[in-house]
Amino acid sequence: MIVAEVKPMAEIQDTIKNYSKVLISGCGSCVTVCLSGGAQQVEVLASSLRTAAKSQGQQLEVGEETQLRQCDPMFIEQIRDKAAGYEAILSMGCGAGVQTMAETLGNIPVYPALDTVFFGGADGQGGFVETCAACGQCILSRTGGICPVARCAKSLTDGPCGGAQAGNCEVSKDTRCVWQLIYVRLFRLGQLHLLKETTPPKARRVHPARLNRAE
Repeated sequence: MIVAEVKPMAEIQDTIKNYSKVLISGCGSCVTVCLSGGAQQVEVLASSLRTAAKSQGQQLEVGEETQLRQCDPMFIEQIRDKAAGYEAILSMGCGAGVQTMAETLGNIPVYPALDTVFFGGADGQGGFVETCAACGQCILSRTGGICPVARCAKSLTDGPCGGAQAGNCEVSKDTRCVWQLIYVRLFRLGQLHLLKETTPPKARRVHPARLNRAE
């Protein structure tokens, strides 16, 4: 699950200050589930922008649209004609959605209304916990299915640092050291031998075929 948060109102207003006709586009996938960019959030943001513009004596026309997925050009094509009637698009999708929309529509500027925060899983209490950093070199097979890249404050991949105390992270005493959690999980699975394996230095991988798609 991609988890995102709505940007501060002042930042959004500054982003579209030079436009008088803006289309807000939501996404019906991840950001709808985490309650940050679905149809309801599009409606709320549109109303807030109209009210703010009116109070400041500005002319601002705001359209509303929500697609099933912003990260798929097929769904973006469905709003091409509508989008052509606006000066700019304010996307309430994740960073991937913003970029896909910008690339697909081409001649219309697309701006983000959300900050993409992390990949996470539901915690069972209506919230989400960061569980994946999308590093491209998954080591969950030797860490008991717990990701130290995303869940360790230092993203350590070969064991805990020297600052962990009583099983808690030195950065926050209210947070369990992820390597303590990994140890317990591997102990229960009878796989403690996996802790003897080391992880080569990670390098951020680039995907040329995808980057060159527009060429």
